[in-house]
Amino acid sequence: MDKNPDISVVQMDSVIGSKGGKYLLTIHFVECSLMLAFLREANTSKSVIDVFNQLDSTLGKDLFSKLFPVILTDNGSEFSNPKSIEYRNTFPLLRTHVFYCDAGSPYQKGAIEVNHELIRRVLLKGTSFNQLKQDDINLMMNHINSYKRKKLNNRSPYETFSFYHGEEVLHKLGCAPVASSDIMLKPALLKK
Repeated sequence: MDKNPDISVVQMDSVIGSKGGKYLLTIHFVECSLMLAFLREANTSKSVIDVFNQLDSTLGKDLFSKLFPVILTDNGSEFSNPKSIEYRNTFPLLRTHVFYCDAGSPYQKGAIEVNHELIRRVLLKGTSFNQLKQDDINLMMNHINSYKRKKLNNRSPYETFSFYHGEEVLHKLGCAPVASSDIMLKPALLKK
């Protein structure tokens, strides 16, 4: 980072539901505070690799590499195969660079940890994710990403990301804006 101070960093982590149930993979674009979340059946390295392969396919090689130049994560077992995240099976092979926080230093990816607090307003700690579908997670993230932040000059992560990368990229990522008067960051958001 010292040699490349202008490079964008994307932080990655997992959010755990109830033990043995489904998990979320969270991906946080630090510059604009936009967070993506993907529901996974198990907390395995294969499930993480599958998400990145899908993103690579959806976005295309050039856009993927532009959005994900550097990924910072912890050394959880689900992130134990960095080469399969960094490389694709077609040219150009290299798609990103994965780095790990120092052991016992979650503050090194503090932006994603802070954003997890917004997820926990909707999915309380200990809540099972087993009844949820990806559409539920997208709905929750659309509300979170539309929530205006003081640090973004009272703009939402959605608006800020759109300014840098365009709204069509947000649509490819499955993101949609929510009117500020409709934002709900409570468990009732996902009650059916």
